[in-house]
Amino acid sequence: MADAPALHRDLVDALVRRGAITDPRVEAAFRAVPRHLFLPDVPLAETYRDQAIPTKTVDGEAISSSSQPEIMATMLEQLRLEPGLRVLEIGAGTGYNAGLMAHVLGETGTLVTMDIDDDIVDGARAHLAAAGVSRVQVVLGDGGLGYPDGAPYDRVILTVGAWDVAPAWWGDLRPGGRLVLPLTVGGSQKSVAFVHAGDHLESDSVRDCVFMRLRGAFAGPPTRVELGDTPGLRLYVRDPGAVDTAAAYALLKSAGVDIPTGVEVVGREVAGSLVLWIALREPGFCWLEAVGAKADDQPVPQLYAVPGKYRSAAGVFEGTRAAFFMRRPGDRASAGAEARPFELYARSLGEGAEPGRRLYEHARAWNAAGRPGADGLRIRALPIDVAYRPAAHEQVIEKRWTRLVLDWPVRTGREASKPR
Repeated sequence: MADAPALHRDLVDALVRRGAITDPRVEAAFRAVPRHLFLPDVPLAETYRDQAIPTKTVDGEAISSSSQPEIMATMLEQLRLEPGLRVLEIGAGTGYNAGLMAHVLGETGTLVTMDIDDDIVDGARAHLAAAGVSRVQVVLGDGGLGYPDGAPYDRVILTVGAWDVAPAWWGDLRPGGRLVLPLTVGGSQKSVAFVHAGDHLESDSVRDCVFMRLRGAFAGPPTRVELGDTPGLRLYVRDPGAVDTAAAYALLKSAGVDIPTGVEVVGREVAGSLVLWIALREPGFCWLEAVGAKADDQPVPQLYAVPGKYRSAAGVFEGTRAAFFMRRPGDRASAGAEARPFELYARSLGEGAEPGRRLYEHARAWNAAGRPGADGLRIRALPIDVAYRPAAHEQVIEKRWTRLVLDWPVRTGREASKPR
């Protein structure tokens, strides 16, 4: 069996080969800081796979993890670190990301990382000490409040999913500084690199990502509804209070009409691009998922799946009817299936098949528009109390503290009034 140095080298080599790492400073950090020192209780072979590793669970649900190395590298490159900068990280986790950043910042840099749980803070401190990293200040606190004692910062980075841009992150950032965070945009998360442009934030790059949500007072509005008698069946909608759970469960168990779209995709295209396309056009956009050992038995059309652990599908939910994207009936997901193209279907539930037909139309329009991805998306964040009239090619998403103005190259189809 390969030893830690060999596994470490192989992981970084693979990230460089795939283009996830292009910045020499980021590459040097990944080569210098071993991941296994921050995951001492995880087998080496698992530690050095390019995957997220849950590190804390509550009631069987993961609430903290060591992020997937590829997205860590992507976000660090978006952050554009340089020696000597002042940096604030929200979400200390194991301390591994802070260790990587500390290597780039060097002896003249300043790095504060914070987390909301004292045991996570203690663990991060211990892991950083084991790795010989002494130039990181690990603090306990609600990341939504920032850490003004060290402000202003040249860079602020979140390693947890945020529903909105909290005022403190903007306020703690110097003009011209960069904020990188996994932000809920439409129905999915995007890793957005914002530049502080005075009266607004301007995106410099947008990438696809998936992170656990921020906890605490700034976590954002609830979106999850539990369905059925077996724990683990969940519907995510914009207004969970309006869902009749018994009726929704009965609807999901009813016979559906499956509509082939004629559009062939791979899984990452749906999650990263088509989902945003739909969420910006459908007020009833939703995610449906089942987690746990009985996930395969739950009434979730199969779009994404880890057999025996997880199933999920994106679509629209309208109370008495719904529709979800899925794979061809009978096409079961398996190891490596995410990279294999498949024909996208729409399963329509309830009277008529109108929601399914809309998903069909969206898939066809998205395909005809060239499948625009996150890398073509531009986002501005404005204070919510600043009036703004969008141009014809722009779409607006209103949050609690900010108004996101989206400019995506191609626009067709229905426009949702206030997507989240």
